[in-house]
Amino acid sequence: MSFTDDAWAATAALRTAIEELAFLAELGDGTLAPAAFRHYLEQDALYLAGYARALALLAARAPDPDAAAFWADSASVTRTVETALHADLLGSELLGPASAELLHSPTCLGYVSYLVATAATASYEVAAAAVLPCYWVYADTGVRLAATARSTPGHPYARWVATYDDPAFQESTRRARQLVDDAAAATPSAVPAMHRAFALATRYELEFWRSAHEQESWAHPLG
Repeated sequence: MSFTDDAWAATAALRTAIEELAFLAELGDGTLAPAAFRHYLEQDALYLAGYARALALLAARAPDPDAAAFWADSASVTRTVETALHADLLGSELLGPASAELLHSPTCLGYVSYLVATAATASYEVAAAAVLPCYWVYADTGVRLAATARSTPGHPYARWVATYDDPAFQESTRRARQLVDDAAAATPSAVPAMHRAFALATRYELEFWRSAHEQESWAHPLG
């Protein structure tokens, strides 16, 4: 089995917990409260800014031009295409007025800080493993939710679901997996640390959606 196959199997319990989240069940059938979806989108917009930074750092450390081009293009797409989608959704009538100020939730700040620090200070192999769950978990979730969304007339979140079920995103996920497998094959000594990075990022994916459903915020914000 490849590294990514092993990593996916090793995180089966975490992924089952993700699949069972109330946030995703309600998002899939269209019953998620607009306030919870707004909170998610606002936090995801903050997250994507950090994720794009991590991808750009990863591109700068890539071992060959093809890998560098993929990660750099992914950073650009994250900054433009996905950010524009979030802005459109946040401006929709469904979600109501925008929050006065966007602040990272504790979970969002922790996830972003982990990815940027890993991309900046860990080896390329470990950093690549750390950014992969964001691709793969979303691709897997998008396929599962899309089937329900398509069968639900007037589904309020169909546009978001369709983004991650899109063939182009699925193909990007496959390419990201291949690059991570290539990194593991080139540097076998890094594999244990890569597994830890993949598992930790997968855990953050779980906690990010859980915190969105709870509309998590700081108990004692600064200021």
